[in-house]
Amino acid sequence: MDGRVGMCTVVVLRRPGHDWPLLLAANRDEMADRPWKPPGRHWPDRADVAGGLDVLAGGTWMAMNDDQVVACVLNRLNTLGPDPRLRSRGELPLEAVDHAEARDAVDALADLDPAAYRPFNMVIADARHAYWLCSRGAEEGAAAVEVHPLPAGLSMVTAYDRNDSASPRMHMYLPLFEAAEVPDPDAGDWSAWEALLAARAHDPEAGPGGAMTVVTDTGFGTVSGSLVALPSLARWPEPPVWLFAAGRPGEAPYRPVGA
Repeated sequence: MDGRVGMCTVVVLRRPGHDWPLLLAANRDEMADRPWKPPGRHWPDRADVAGGLDVLAGGTWMAMNDDQVVACVLNRLNTLGPDPRLRSRGELPLEAVDHAEARDAVDALADLDPAAYRPFNMVIADARHAYWLCSRGAEEGAAAVEVHPLPAGLSMVTAYDRNDSASPRMHMYLPLFEAAEVPDPDAGDWSAWEALLAARAHDPEAGPGGAMTVVTDTGFGTVSGSLVALPSLARWPEPPVWLFAAGRPGEAPYRPVGA
């Protein structure tokens, strides 16, 4: 397994006490020729888990289990690509969704050796709790994986720290997400977030990598998008919403995972 798999943007809206207390939007950026499969139950030893399959490494960039724990992994800045000496970061979402609660998943992953992986960010969440995990890796002398609970409201994670305006993408798009109409999963209305995930506007000085949907002439860019809503425990066992665009947002339609 190599460590190249990664998703480049995750947006989380936490609304404790709401019927839909967690909404999540995510775009995955990758080399277009790296093979993958849309979210499904790809792992026979994890029959309760759905996730996108990175064909080369066997892991995933995003997964959810039947207990409605969702986990995403992102590369840290300047760490795209494999290191044959290290384990794949694509293993980490699968390890997270081996647990029935986000808190238990975080407790398990907090004990990881940062030197075993290239640096990464992770988002792990369920209907009650959500976390950003940061491993700055041995390259920065990190002794442990950092665990940061996500507060109520909007959080955005890219290759930088949470809500870090040093990220050109967050500098431009975090205020737009904060101002956007909140999705209504009951009505199936995600239009405002769909439009933002498909947006290609960027600071010219930052280049196309500062857009939400990245388009370049190098073969690297946004290859898929996801929209997720987790229902409150009061609505259990109502299923979550997971809509997946199997291509560039704005070009590929969103369809329910498993439909």
